[in-house]
Amino acid sequence: MFTKPTKPVATKPDGGETARPLKPIAMSLIAENVSVAGDIASDGDIQLDGAVRGDLHVGHLSIGETGQVEGAIEAEAVEVRGRVVGTIAARSVKLYATAQVEGDISHAQLAIDAGAQFSGRSTRLGQPVQEQLALPIAAE
Repeated sequence: MFTKPTKPVATKPDGGETARPLKPIAMSLIAENVSVAGDIASDGDIQLDGAVRGDLHVGHLSIGETGQVEGAIEAEAVEVRGRVVGTIAARSVKLYATAQVEGDISHAQLAIDAGAQFSGRSTRLGQPVQEQLALPIAAE
């Protein structure tokens, strides 16, 4: 599973800790000519125009038209313009017209533009997934 990067802390002379003021985290870019094999974890935002084969655990993920993910995505918000093969779990998910998603999406808010391709199940976060439908059997 993923571990989020820890926030820096300063140590007081008495041994106690106090939070350091943090600099704003800049958006990271994985460019079109970059291919990553492995998991990515970040508290910040990522613009993905390249390819990732692995799981992503990020703050906000924006997948460009040339971007590809093969793996699970967990984030606060996900915008897809490219291709995803794997599950997406995020509070907010938006599939643009050029999106191709093969996998289940767990969300609090989901928007799908006309033309987007989505093959999978959509479930709201916090709701149990019903694996099978119970069909009543007629009594003879």
